[in-house]
Amino acid sequence: MIGLGKPAYHINRIIEEANEPFNDEAHIIYVNGANKDKNTALGRLMHDFFCTNPDDMYYEVLAETVRYFKESEEGVQIMCRAMEEMRFEVAQAATMKANERAAKEVKKMNIQYIQRVMQGFACTVEQAMDVLSIPMEKREEYASIVSFLN
Repeated sequence: MIGLGKPAYHINRIIEEANEPFNDEAHIIYVNGANKDKNTALGRLMHDFFCTNPDDMYYEVLAETVRYFKESEEGVQIMCRAMEEMRFEVAQAATMKANERAAKEVKKMNIQYIQRVMQGFACTVEQAMDVLSIPMEKREEYASIVSFLN
């Protein structure tokens, strides 16, 4: 992401106008996942994070944990449940996003229809919304948008 070839990057907030630390004790450490230098502890850890075979890992605790989740019946069941939950959450998020996009599109189209009816029949925004059967709970919002655009 940062691209300086370092194993890790320490990010601290500063007050730009004074070039002084903000001192809120908030720190970010980005770890370079591409750094797999086996001569450093961090490089070995990055290797292990990307490793799919626990027998090839440097850190035994991590290898045993991976082995548990990949090879034991209980671990595999836990991982399967976790994957199912993740898939469900992703599907829910995608559905919500699609619904939000659809609602925005409907709103945009309704505003255009209101404007066309107003222009075509020389009527007020309220009359146009009556003709289009715009729900009462949307009328105030649509009226303010139409008046802003006109």
